[in-house]
Amino acid sequence: MPLTEDRGITLPCSTLATTLAVQLRQLLQAIHHYDELIAAHCAEHEDDDLFAQLPGSGPTLAPRLLAAFGESRDRFASAQEMQRYSGVAPVTERSGNKSWVHWRFKAPTLLRQTLVEWAGQTITRSAWARAYYEQQRAKGKSHHVILRALTFKWVRFLFQCWTQRAPYHEARYLLRLRDKGSPLLHWFAQRPNRA
Repeated sequence: MPLTEDRGITLPCSTLATTLAVQLRQLLQAIHHYDELIAAHCAEHEDDDLFAQLPGSGPTLAPRLLAAFGESRDRFASAQEMQRYSGVAPVTERSGNKSWVHWRFKAPTLLRQTLVEWAGQTITRSAWARAYYEQQRAKGKSHHVILRALTFKWVRFLFQCWTQRAPYHEARYLLRLRDKGSPLLHWFAQRPNRA
């Protein structure tokens, strides 16, 4: 049952709806064109494979990660500088006998968002990231706290891959964890059906 059949209301509303539909169609075409341009320019970039092959990067996050790191490899002297600049490094404050850790407030928002979103995608696509996530959940940590910590870890990997121009290899890292006797790998081995 219609709320009203008053043409003074239905006619302008239906006209607005059809006008917005036309505008939306044009906007979607423009977005599709941008996506094609971004994909084409990234494919031409020498570092495209470094980011496109990362677990969970995909056609959306790989170009954002590529843009986040850029081309100037002397921009950051260490992974710690990148972590601090991007805002994924936590800040510890102290006053008297108290200390607390909080999120870094001043940081490029889109850069931090890109890194955190990508780290979230790796949970289902990287064995060690999944194990780390579940290990921290078992300790009672919240999803967002774990995601920030996972992002902090991933930036170290990304920085090494980026500076050395070497792709990330999950199997190689799992072997390193095994050789070090990492508790993370031990925890992962006890839950193989969840990875």
